[in-house]
Amino acid sequence: SSEILGVAARETAQALKTLAQAARGVAASTTDPAAAHAMLDSARDVMEGSAMLIQEAKQALIAPGDAESQQRLAQVAKAVSHSLNNCVNCLPGQKDVDVALKSIGESSKKLLVDSLPPSTKPFQEAQSELNQAAADLNQSAGEVVHATRGQSGELAAASGKFSDDFDEFLDAGIEMAGQAQTKEDQIQVIGNLKNISMASSKLLLAAKSLSVDPGAPNAKNLLAAAARAVTESINQLITLCTQQAPGQKECDNALRELETVKGMLDNPNEPVSDLSYFDCIESVMENSKVLGESMAGISQNAKTGDLPAFGECVGIASKALCGLTEAAAQAAYLVGISDPNSQAGHQGLVDPIQFARANQAIQMACQNLVDPGSSPSQVLSAATIVAKHTSALCNACRIASSKTANPVAKRHFVQSAKEVANSTANLVKTIKALDGDFSEDNRNKCRIATAPLIEAVENLTAFASNPEFVSIPAQISSEGSQAQEPILVSAKTMLESSSYLIRTARSLAINPKDPPTWSVLAGHSHTVSDSIKSLITSIRDKAPGQRECDYSIDGINRCIRDIEQASLAAVSQSLATRDDISVEALQEQLTSVVQEIGHLIDPIATAARGEAAQLGHKVTQLASYFEPLILAAVGVASKILDHQQQMTVLDQTKTLAESALQMLYAAKEGGGNPKAQHTHDAITEAAQLMKEAVDDIMVTLNEAASEVGLVGGMVDAIAEAMSKLDEGTPPEPKGTFVDYQTTVVKYSKAIAVTAQEMMTKSVTNPEELGGLASQMTSDYGHLALQGQMAAATAEPEEIGFQIRTRVQDLGHGCIFLVQKAGALQVCPTDSYTKKELIECARAVTEKVSLVLWALQAGNKGTQACITAATAVSGIIADLDTTIMFATAGTLNAENSETFADHRENILKTAKALVEDTKLLVSGAASTPDKLAQAAQSSAATITQLAEVVKLGAASLGSNDPETQVVLINAIKDVAKALSDLISATKGAASKPADDPSMYQLKGAAKVMVTNVTSLLKTVKAVEDEATRGTRALEATIECIKQELTVFQSKDVPEKTSSPEESIRMTKGITMATAKAVAAGNSCRQEDVIATANLSRKAVSDMLTACKQASFHPDVSDEVRTRALRFGTECALGYLDLLEHVLVILQKPTPELKQQLAAFSKRVAGAVTELIQAAEAMKGTEWVDPEDPTVIAETELLGAAASIEAAAKKLEQLKPRAKPKQADETLDFEEQILEAAKSIAAATSALVKSASAAQRELVAQGKVGSIPANAADDGQWSQGLISAARMVAAATSSLCEAANASVQGHASEEKLISSAKQVAASTAQLLVACKVKADQDSEAMRRLQAAGNAVKRASDNLVRAAQKAAFGKADDDDVVVKTKFVGGIAQIIAAQEEMLKKERELEEARKKLAQIRQQQYKFLPTELREDEG
Repeated sequence: SSEILGVAARETAQALKTLAQAARGVAASTTDPAAAHAMLDSARDVMEGSAMLIQEAKQALIAPGDAESQQRLAQVAKAVSHSLNNCVNCLPGQKDVDVALKSIGESSKKLLVDSLPPSTKPFQEAQSELNQAAADLNQSAGEVVHATRGQSGELAAASGKFSDDFDEFLDAGIEMAGQAQTKEDQIQVIGNLKNISMASSKLLLAAKSLSVDPGAPNAKNLLAAAARAVTESINQLITLCTQQAPGQKECDNALRELETVKGMLDNPNEPVSDLSYFDCIESVMENSKVLGESMAGISQNAKTGDLPAFGECVGIASKALCGLTEAAAQAAYLVGISDPNSQAGHQGLVDPIQFARANQAIQMACQNLVDPGSSPSQVLSAATIVAKHTSALCNACRIASSKTANPVAKRHFVQSAKEVANSTANLVKTIKALDGDFSEDNRNKCRIATAPLIEAVENLTAFASNPEFVSIPAQISSEGSQAQEPILVSAKTMLESSSYLIRTARSLAINPKDPPTWSVLAGHSHTVSDSIKSLITSIRDKAPGQRECDYSIDGINRCIRDIEQASLAAVSQSLATRDDISVEALQEQLTSVVQEIGHLIDPIATAARGEAAQLGHKVTQLASYFEPLILAAVGVASKILDHQQQMTVLDQTKTLAESALQMLYAAKEGGGNPKAQHTHDAITEAAQLMKEAVDDIMVTLNEAASEVGLVGGMVDAIAEAMSKLDEGTPPEPKGTFVDYQTTVVKYSKAIAVTAQEMMTKSVTNPEELGGLASQMTSDYGHLALQGQMAAATAEPEEIGFQIRTRVQDLGHGCIFLVQKAGALQVCPTDSYTKKELIECARAVTEKVSLVLWALQAGNKGTQACITAATAVSGIIADLDTTIMFATAGTLNAENSETFADHRENILKTAKALVEDTKLLVSGAASTPDKLAQAAQSSAATITQLAEVVKLGAASLGSNDPETQVVLINAIKDVAKALSDLISATKGAASKPADDPSMYQLKGAAKVMVTNVTSLLKTVKAVEDEATRGTRALEATIECIKQELTVFQSKDVPEKTSSPEESIRMTKGITMATAKAVAAGNSCRQEDVIATANLSRKAVSDMLTACKQASFHPDVSDEVRTRALRFGTECALGYLDLLEHVLVILQKPTPELKQQLAAFSKRVAGAVTELIQAAEAMKGTEWVDPEDPTVIAETELLGAAASIEAAAKKLEQLKPRAKPKQADETLDFEEQILEAAKSIAAATSALVKSASAAQRELVAQGKVGSIPANAADDGQWSQGLISAARMVAAATSSLCEAANASVQGHASEEKLISSAKQVAASTAQLLVACKVKADQDSEAMRRLQAAGNAVKRASDNLVRAAQKAAFGKADDDDVVVKTKFVGGIAQIIAAQEEMLKKERELEEARKKLAQIRQQQYKFLPTELREDEG
């Protein structure tokens, strides 16, 4: 696509810039002028080729199906690749490598001759020279590998030496081929020499690549693989050529293999194999055992001269040593990456080494296929190799394409696999033909068929070596390198001493009778054994994760000591409070740390059971969380006021630390060894305990968070609203940008107001923050929805994006503010949280202003309209307040000015408003700037006009309030009309002339003109007493018509009200109708003005209440339609009435006055219908809260509830324990409680029965509201209601007395008195019901039965208490003093007490009589007669 091409072109340009700088740097630092020029020329070729490549790519993108442009693109790409290779070849040292490669190619031509000359040297000499040349070449290969890590000069020297050694080796090999007895043997030797030639070229190419880009992924591994291929191919040749000397070739092969594997130990930062750490230990153990046995075999067979067995032992020893080296290198790599400061590498999409090996093998096999000297068996062998490796490559491509997410790479891998498979199939056909007939023609066809395969494999190998697909080597820290050192030193010592041992054994095989050599062999054998022991010890000691486990265990132990200190401080109430951070921040910190610890439990358990390399990282990560855990836990505890909660947090934190410690001990024991099964159960158990500890502390933290209230839910709600803003496709807009702009402004301002309130409440009343936060959440939900629509409808899109972004920013601010509000509710005294809350509230206010600014950018004109509308709303509210003052007669002028002083100012300002109105209407079709200017101007003018009219009204004097109200109503009408006009202008902004909103605008403009005209007329008529009433009535009629238009519109009111409110408002209509009829009859201007003012308010309130009640969600469509119809009918009837009054004022005749009754009856009929519609709205569940019968029933039910609550309280009471007198008093206290319980139950039943009787009385129409005497506080004032309250209160007193009595705090007399009061109030309740009730009714019978039950229960309680009191008196023995003086004193004291009690009794009787007399005064007549 064009985007990908654009990115690639930019990256190419950046890379070329870097290349140009580097090329200049290389040229400047080169002493050879020719080399410098070559460098710059080749870089220029790359630049020019790249420019052509980008141009061709652009052309190919324009015509994607054009085959010619695709072909040109491929050619140019190849040319650029060629130029890049030339550029790389100009680097210092690269030319020397190229010379060496060329030299190898020239030397290899010696192998292409048809027949070799016979050898002139003896076999032993030729063999010795070949062995020496092979050793030199192998050493040179090692030096080339080593030189890639040094300076460019080193690689030049090493590659030159390698090329010389190769030349000598080739000569020795050809000499050895001349010793071959048969033509077939000779062909095999030549074939092996060709393989060595190809492997040598590959080695130099790999060295060249690594020296150019040392950081290239897997370049080092590719070089090592190439060096090993050289060694293996040399070994194959030596094996073939030295079969005549048993033992020697095995020793030489072994030495070469050891030399090759030594490179693995130089810098092990990449995995050598897939072995785990403990697999490495096992591998070392097994191979060391094999090595020990083979070393003994070498020594034994050398002594006995059994050379075939000797050679076999050497081969086994060589393999064991290679295995040991591989295991040691892999173990060292695992130790290095297990250090916490190291970074492990990761596996790539493909293995470039596999591709490179397959490429090499396929090329060698193809060379053998087309070699004229190849035998049929060699051809079949080569075909098998080709098939095997191409199959492996295709399989690797399939796996890579399934793994990668890159569609280009996926397609390329599939295509490459197809190309390899197709060219392989074609080659196999030609091989079959060749196998049937070894003719020159078939061999030529075979040669032609190999070319596409080799090209396809090379292309695939080049693609697979892309850095995007290869493995990333590990980054091993200096600590990790130090940990590797003992393993690497032991392994290198082992290889070195093993090499000496094999060399010594080789000489012993030839000459076993040399005693000093045997002594040397024994010494080397001892060194090998020691180095292997050292290697095993080092690997075991450096097991990954062990050191980290120890460090982590120490760290957590320190944390446990810290938490114990904090617990001790908490116990002694001396835990210092942290004042530098809020409790909310500490709770969040503690929660997040505990969650992170919880997330690590399973990874640690997994690592401890079988991933040793990961163990160190995971346990170090775990230990790092415990210090912040302890700090946060102690901080949270220090902020908690409740001691129990404080200790819970600290104890659970300590438990978590202890369970983590147990986990670490188990993990250290397991060590990541999958075979240490005995430790796995302990690891699983420790992990489970740790999870439980995490769950416990999370439950505690969640409970603490839940104390914040619904803050979590609020935060989620705001976040969900924010996420909806990001949804790609918003719902289809149902309005314009202006509509959504208006609602967004409304909710934004509401949020700003709430934020300000939260700032205030945070200091004065923090418990109210929850409600404010809930309000903010609700407002933001609406804001986000409307903001999404505003953003979707905004033009240009940048404005929409800005609105969306600003609304989201506001959401973040709201979330922070709500969270702080929740935190402050938990800890109201936390000054830090208060400070944070105030900062968050300020941030919210700022973000609201940014939202408004973004909306203004969307449409400046409409935003100004919204602002102006808000200002006008404020003016209307202010005028309403002024009307209240005027009505109350408190609107006075500040000085002695008259209305005439203000008239001109009012008229002038009104005319200015008319001009602004014209600009506003025309602004809807003009630019946003003009509209904004008109809106601002009109808002300023109406503000000025309202002020001058208020001053004019005040100058009329408070003795004429009705005229003041007329004048203020006139300006209020103008303000309302302007508000509607602004709204219509906003809706019509930027709309075409035929849009419906334009018609609404014209209508609003007409109303505005009408109302301004009305104001002007009113101003002129104010001082004319003969006409001002008529003028006021005309203004009222116009106002009612406008109100009716709003009522009849289909707009749903913003809020709903109850049907009761609608019924209440009809009373105003009734009063206003009476006033209107009176004014029509009197024709006095004062009456007319009062009627006009009252009518305006009555009709407006009625219409508003009717519409709000009609749109209540519980009201059916039928009832709504009916209510709206009669609301309209009522208003129209009233309008007709007022218009008739206006006619009478102009022409007062008796006939017209007589018609007033008919108009008023029409209004009354409509009011009746309206009330019935409101009653229908109420349904069965609605009640009139002021209905006396409803109040009575509510009180009765309330009384029953309080009695039941008292009964439950008695149920829970138990007699107090009295060890000394338990047997004597237990029965009495049980009796008291049982009697009190039965009274409570009986009174509960009584009150419920009274409730039923009350309903029956209401149904019979016998009970209404009983007017209460103003001075009456007694229980008879409201009949049943008061009586029910008395029963409840008396029962409550009885329960308290019973409770106090059994607890020993009150006398039996108080209990008796309380029980009697229950009986008395029960009797009063029965009387109150019997006054008008039907004595034979079911409810009355139930009531009587319930009353009798209460009386019986009370009597039982009184008897029990009296009996107890008398019993107590009998039991209290009087101790009479025996001395005379003492006895006289005792008698006097007894008499004094008796007289005192008699006087108190008399006073109490008088007091009771007075109370009863006072109550009897206010007793209803019916009750007095009944009493009589």
